[in-house]
Amino acid sequence: MTVTISRLYDDATVAQAAIGRLQQAGVVDDDISLLANNSEKWFSPDLATAAGKGAAVGAGFGGVGGLLAGLGLLVVPGLGPVVAAGWLAAALTCAAAAGAAGGILGMLAEAGVATNEAEIYAESIRRGGSLVSARVPDEDKARLEALLDPSSVDIAQRRSELQSSGWAAFEPAAAAPATDDRAGTRSEPAG
Repeated sequence: MTVTISRLYDDATVAQAAIGRLQQAGVVDDDISLLANNSEKWFSPDLATAAGKGAAVGAGFGGVGGLLAGLGLLVVPGLGPVVAAGWLAAALTCAAAAGAAGGILGMLAEAGVATNEAEIYAESIRRGGSLVSARVPDEDKARLEALLDPSSVDIAQRRSELQSSGWAAFEPAAAAPATDDRAGTRSEPAG
């Protein structure tokens, strides 16, 4: 049986490293996905120039190039434009083309992510985070989750932070808050 494992990162470089660890552990690119709303961290001018050169994009990312060579921008209801790659991005694209409802929460639920976690992932992506997900054999779940854990966001702590700022649940129609100084988070503009 295959299960989905996911981790959230506030730093794009740390998310890239997590993808690299999954690949080194034998998870194939077809089973890894990325959704991120911090495109300035994923698309540097050098990588944008290399985009037309296929594998050159991957070379810019070092060992994680295979998956990330397919990076593209995707507009996701509730999140806006996101950097996306992998099977989850493909599922979102197909759902949008078919006019399917549910958006990011529906896709994460279909992938086996619990609703309470999916809401935190979606809100954190909206605020600038990066979500790395992988489809893995059930018997490898614990080992591969351990590879994703270093520097990942503590979901319970993130929920507490969001709720203390007045957030109750992910609302796809809500506008993204303005960026603050903390990596991967945004806050309401003053005034």
